[in-house]
Amino acid sequence: MNVEDSTPGSIPPKASIRRSSTISEDIFGSAYDHKVVKRFTGYLSPYRKLIIFSMLTVLLFSVTAVLLPLIVKYTIDSALVAGVENTKILTICVTLFFTTIALNFVGNYLQELIIGRIGERVLIQLRRSMFEHLQRVSLSFMDKTQVGSMMSRLQGDVGALQEFLHTITVGVGDIILILGVVLTLFFLDWRLALMMIGVVPALLLIRVIWLPFARKAFIRSRVTASIVSGSLAENINGIRAVQGLTREKVNYSLFDILAHDNLAAQNKAARFGVIMMPIVDTLTGIALAVIIFGGGLLVSKGNLEVGVMVAFMLYVQRFFDPIRQLTMHYSIFQRAMAAGERIFEVIDVPIEVKNKPNAVTLKNIDGSIEFKNVTFGYVPDEPILTNISFKVEPGETVALVGPTGSGKTSITSLTHRFYDVWEGEVFVGGKNVKDVTQSSLSQQVGMVLQEPFLFTGTVIENIRYVNVDCPLSEVVEAAKAVGAHNFICQLPDGYDSMLEQRGGNISLGQRQLLSFARAIVANTKILILDEATASVDSYTEMLIQDALSKLLKGRTGMVIAHRLATIRSADRIIVLQDGKIIETGTHDELVTTNGLYSHMYSLNYSSFDDIPDDLIKEVTREWREGIT
Repeated sequence: MNVEDSTPGSIPPKASIRRSSTISEDIFGSAYDHKVVKRFTGYLSPYRKLIIFSMLTVLLFSVTAVLLPLIVKYTIDSALVAGVENTKILTICVTLFFTTIALNFVGNYLQELIIGRIGERVLIQLRRSMFEHLQRVSLSFMDKTQVGSMMSRLQGDVGALQEFLHTITVGVGDIILILGVVLTLFFLDWRLALMMIGVVPALLLIRVIWLPFARKAFIRSRVTASIVSGSLAENINGIRAVQGLTREKVNYSLFDILAHDNLAAQNKAARFGVIMMPIVDTLTGIALAVIIFGGGLLVSKGNLEVGVMVAFMLYVQRFFDPIRQLTMHYSIFQRAMAAGERIFEVIDVPIEVKNKPNAVTLKNIDGSIEFKNVTFGYVPDEPILTNISFKVEPGETVALVGPTGSGKTSITSLTHRFYDVWEGEVFVGGKNVKDVTQSSLSQQVGMVLQEPFLFTGTVIENIRYVNVDCPLSEVVEAAKAVGAHNFICQLPDGYDSMLEQRGGNISLGQRQLLSFARAIVANTKILILDEATASVDSYTEMLIQDALSKLLKGRTGMVIAHRLATIRSADRIIVLQDGKIIETGTHDELVTTNGLYSHMYSLNYSSFDDIPDDLIKEVTREWREGIT
C-alpha cells in the first residue's frame, strides 16, 4: 500500500499524519526554556544539607584526582631518580598514593549514593505534582491531549529530568577538576601548560558549531517519542474498534511512519551525542604528542625534570577526561532540559474552571437546576448551545432529547461545571455554580455515563468509589436496589471479586448496574444519566429501567435518552435541535403537536439517531415557520 496515497480508504499522506500527531504537542509551545533549571531547584530545596554534603564529596573526589599525578611526580623526582637509598621516601609516597586512591573512591561512592537518593525523591515529587495537577485541569485541556503523550511526560520525561541532577553534580566536579588541573599545570611548568591547552580553542570552536544542531536534535527526539507513545496508547484503548473495522494493517502502517520518524530523530540525536567523543579523543592524542615532543626536548636539555613530564602526561588524561564527560553531560543536559520544559508545561497548564476566592460550600440544596440565557461552545465562535433557558424543579425528572450534536451532553457537563459558560448563568440548588466550591458541587451532582468506567479493584471498592466509608450493608442494599446483587454473588469472590481493567471480565450491562449502585451509594441530590441504557440488550435494559425508577426516587434527574421507554417515563421532555430548545412538555403533550418529537413517535422510530437528517431539517423548518 502506498503511504503517500490520500484517496479514501488508504493511508493519509505522511505530512498530514505528522501534523495530526503533533496537535497535542503544539498546545504546550516550544520544547526549550531557560527557566527550567530555576524551576527544578525549587524541588531540591528540601534537600539542601544533603546537596551540600554531596558537593563536599565531589570536591574530595576532584582534589584527590588532581593530587595523584603530583604524588607520582614527587615519587619519581625525589625517590626513584635520586637512588635506591631513598626507599623510606618511596614507601611514604606509595602509602600516600594508595591513601589518595582510597579517598578518591570514597568521594566518588558517596557522591553517587547521595545524588541517587536525592534524585529518586525528586522524581517522586515531580510525578506527584504532575498527577495532582492533571486531576484538576479543565476538561477542555484533556479533550485536546493524547493519553500517551501525558504518559510519556509523566514517565519518560520525569526520568530524563532525574538525570539532570546527576549531570549538574558531576558536571560541577568536572569543572573543578579542569580548573585544578590547569592551575597545577601552570604551577609545574608554564611552557608545557601552554602547549597542552593550545588545543582547547579548536575544541571550543567545534562545540560552538555543534551546540545548536545538537540541541534541535535532542528536542526532536523527545517530541517524536511522545507522539509514538500517544499513538500507541490510542490504538490500545481503541483496540475493539480497530479489530471490528479491520484497521490493523492501516493502523500498523500509520504507526510505522511515526515510529520511523522517531527512529530517525533518535539516530540523529545519537549521532550528535557521540560525535564529540572521537573529537575529544583525537585532541587528547594531539595534546599528548605535543607534551611528549616538547617535554622530551626540555628534558634532553636539562630544562625539565622527568617527574614533571610524567605528571604532564598523566594530566593530559585528567584534563580531557572531564571534557569528555562534560560532552556526554551536555547530551543528557539537553534531553533533561527538553523533558523539564515539557513537565513544567503540564504543571503550568492553567486551570480554567476553578473556585473563586470566596466560593461557598453547597449543602442542603433542594435539587433544582436552572439555565438562564446560556451560550456555550468548545471552539471559539462556534457555539454548541445558544441562549438556552429552562428550569428543572426539585424531584423532577427531565429528559433531554434530540439529534446527535444538538447540545444534550453539553448541558449536563455545564450542570456539573466541567466547563464554564460563555454567556448566561447555571444554577444548582438556587446557587450559581461559579459561586460554589467544585468539591461540594460534585457531592450534590452525580453522573452515570453511557459507558460506565470501572477501576481495577474489587466490586465493593468500585461501588464505594465515591463513599469509601460506606458500610457493607448499605453497599449490598444499593446493589439489590438496582438488580446487581444476584450476579455479584455469582462471581468467584462475590463483592470481593477483582475486576479487570475497566471491568473487562463482566458484561457491559453488569458494569452499568454497578455504576447505578455506585450512584446510590454516592447519595447525591441530583443525578445525571447520559445514555445509560443505550448500549445494552433488551433484558438488561428492563433491569436498568427498574433500577432507574429506584435510583431517581427522591432525586432530581436529568436524563439524556434516545429510547422511547426512557423518554416516556420522564416528568418533562426538552427537545433540542442545533443548540436550541425547540419543544418542551410531557410525552402526551408533545405527541399531539406537529413537531420533531411527534414525527419521531408517529413514524415509530426507536431512537432519534434513526431519523434521517433531511426529515429532522424539514420538521424543524416547519415547526419554526409555525411559531412565527
